[in-house]
Amino acid sequence: MFSVLIPGLPRIMTPQTTVKKQAIRDHFNRLASQRAYWQHKAGAYYEDQARYFKFLIPQGLRVLEVGSSLGNLLAALKPSHGVGVDLSEEMVSEATRRHPSLEFHVGDAETLELHETFDVIILADVIGHVLDVEAALKRLHRGCTAETRIIVSYYNYLWEPVLRLGEKIGMKMPQREQSWLSPADIANLLHLADFEVVKTERRLLFPKHIPLLSALFNKFLAYLPLLNKLCLCHYVVARPRARETASVYSSTIVIPCRNERGNVEAAVQRIPPFGGRQEIIFVDGHSTDGTPEEIQRVMAEYPDKDIRFLVQDGKGKGDAVRKGFAQATGDILMILDADLTMPPEDLPKFYEAIASGKGEFINGCRLVYPMESQAMRVLNLLGNKFFSLAFSWLLNQRIKDTLCGTKVLFRRDYERLVTNRHYFGDFDPFGDFDLLFGASKLNLHILEIPIRYQDRTYGATNIQRFAHGWLLLKMTVYGFFRLKAV
Repeated sequence: MFSVLIPGLPRIMTPQTTVKKQAIRDHFNRLASQRAYWQHKAGAYYEDQARYFKFLIPQGLRVLEVGSSLGNLLAALKPSHGVGVDLSEEMVSEATRRHPSLEFHVGDAETLELHETFDVIILADVIGHVLDVEAALKRLHRGCTAETRIIVSYYNYLWEPVLRLGEKIGMKMPQREQSWLSPADIANLLHLADFEVVKTERRLLFPKHIPLLSALFNKFLAYLPLLNKLCLCHYVVARPRARETASVYSSTIVIPCRNERGNVEAAVQRIPPFGGRQEIIFVDGHSTDGTPEEIQRVMAEYPDKDIRFLVQDGKGKGDAVRKGFAQATGDILMILDADLTMPPEDLPKFYEAIASGKGEFINGCRLVYPMESQAMRVLNLLGNKFFSLAFSWLLNQRIKDTLCGTKVLFRRDYERLVTNRHYFGDFDPFGDFDLLFGASKLNLHILEIPIRYQDRTYGATNIQRFAHGWLLLKMTVYGFFRLKAV
């Protein structure tokens, strides 16, 4: 059940605040009948906003929009349960008439009483009209679970003179004075309200429809350094700040292997106990050095450990990971490369980071600590540094090492990733980018853990530097069109 309580509020407002709030309400009540006209006039802006929100929010979720206006954005998201709240009675009346399948309420963002939780809470172009943003954000915790995402969109303050001019010449809906908040301001207010920023984005460099010119500015130039700072819209995605829990999770450790016979038993011996039940799944990629026989021998040698053996159907590490994850039964899914260059002894660090809620997708990072002399060739190292910069830009989260094989996430999130995999398609033979792109699309908080990358003690690398480097470059371009220019 959802309710908004206006009278008898625990938060005391000054007379000046009450007067200002009533003025805001009156302003939007007067504009309610004209709102559709102004949205049509600024069609390029609202179309781009709806397109990006639909990218961020899959259909069928439980969505709350604070400052819902006519309800058009909420309706475009096709939620399984959509609730809109607006300070203006006239806006709520018009939204209810336009979208009878959704639920709309008159309410004040700073005094909301929420008695149900939502997957996503939206504040689109409303935060500047809120008198006490921190108080409003704190109220939203009542509608959050640990997985809820808060998405705030707002104007770039550099555009204020242009937007003011647009109001004067009749190109933009007139507004009252409002707060002009930068992404850093919004991030700080979210931090004060116990939310943690997951990622940010800037969009829309040219907010008018002009064939070819609009596409050039908004699909390409808008994402270039420096020019990106001039975009009209900025978006901030946040989650409730993680709190320590006493939960104990089971884990599945998937070990893709091809010609790694000498590392099989060492992997089993070196994985330390952590969390609850542990399951180890070896997925063999058609080895020719006796790896399958060695796995079966080790399974018999260590009957006290839950070890399983699978043979992948296709080729490549990505195929092996997908097969292993599909058969996994643990709460937490982990990848451990069979070459053991990432020490298995470090896996408890990954478990603690995800079990405590510090991150939702944990990625190993080999580029912080010094490496052993033969651990990574110079060209591989340079390639990793280049792609780390490219993917930090693509995903809007810090990614220092894209190709570290150790990646960890909850099985429930992986199942959501699989459901949405059609958006990217089957494009990645490595598996790393399928998971990174998918985690970004789900707005998971990506956290990197530094590891000390070690030399191989058995076998040779399966990486083909130039062929795989070319493939990664193509993936970067592909990712641009699926994650940025949407």
